[in-house]
Amino acid sequence: MAEEGLEREIESRIDGLGFELVDLERVGSKARPILRIRIDKPDSSGSVTLDDCAHVSRELETFLDANPDLGERYVLEVSSPGVERPLVKPKDFQRFAGKEVAIKTSEALGDLGKRVEGVLRGIGENDVVELDVNGRTIEIERGNIKKAHLVYRWGDAKNK
Repeated sequence: MAEEGLEREIESRIDGLGFELVDLERVGSKARPILRIRIDKPDSSGSVTLDDCAHVSRELETFLDANPDLGERYVLEVSSPGVERPLVKPKDFQRFAGKEVAIKTSEALGDLGKRVEGVLRGIGENDVVELDVNGRTIEIERGNIKKAHLVYRWGDAKNK
């Protein structure tokens, strides 16, 4: 099964369990591949627990064990997205509008450089992410974004 097909199948199975796939990362070697899966509850309906991760892991194992492309020695890691949740899909940029985010880009954003923090306004037409940086609206093409995640400030009431 091609890597894209594997990700779609994993996402479908996770959706069927009442969770959403945030991110799937394949690392390790061909002899010992590691699948790192981050899950979340749809629409931020609570935190992902250790029991949730164990449940999803058990449910995926049977399917993954039967996948010849992974081999017998694969490692499966299922976790929550954490407090600094990555923003990967277009719907993430809409869902977390109003939250503080950090974005790293491939190309510099003028005088701001390649890393910027601000308040996410959302995602507009043509896959353009809008960010408020100190009262200034910044538009970033999603294709220029290498990484994006929520910013968590410890002790900040806005995070609760």
